[in-house]
Amino acid sequence: MSHDAYPDSYIRGILNTMKTIAMVGASEKDNRPSYFAFKYLLERGYRMIPVNPGHAGETMLGQKVYARLSDIPEPIDMVDIFRASKYVLPIVQEALSLKTRPQVIWMQLGIRNDEAAALAEANGMKVVMNRCPKIEYGRLSSEIAWLGVNTRTLSSKKPPMGGLQRMSLNRDSVPGGLTAAANRAQRQDGS
Repeated sequence: MSHDAYPDSYIRGILNTMKTIAMVGASEKDNRPSYFAFKYLLERGYRMIPVNPGHAGETMLGQKVYARLSDIPEPIDMVDIFRASKYVLPIVQEALSLKTRPQVIWMQLGIRNDEAAALAEANGMKVVMNRCPKIEYGRLSSEIAWLGVNTRTLSSKKPPMGGLQRMSLNRDSVPGGLTAAANRAQRQDGS
């Protein structure tokens, strides 16, 4: 598979079927990208497991932190890697040594390791590189558009719904990030 671009159906299929995600390189610092992504996915209903040897035994957003993938006592569906490209191959090798192998290896934005990807794919895993599941979830669910990002429409109006909304990933989007339903609603409002 080419890892230069992914069809939306490939990313959507992964995000719709993965339930338990181990994030290698998760940080407890609330100003780090891994913290934002971890929190976002946790709030969307995924079982998130932080992996960081420097914080093993502690908790992050109520979830126990593990030192290594092999320390996690339950099967994981996906490994989300927040480590530099040079560290990815040993992480994939560890994932392959698990009794129950993860189905997906996901490398975050800026992270690409073709050797690790080839190894994972040769062992039946799906691979995503240089993408963020938080961003992809928001894009595919149109949650980003719902919040006013990339819609070419800015508004100071408070959203009509309060709290966190989990939107479906099973939505086809049209150019600009809007869904067909959002377009209909916009026409009905006279906007």
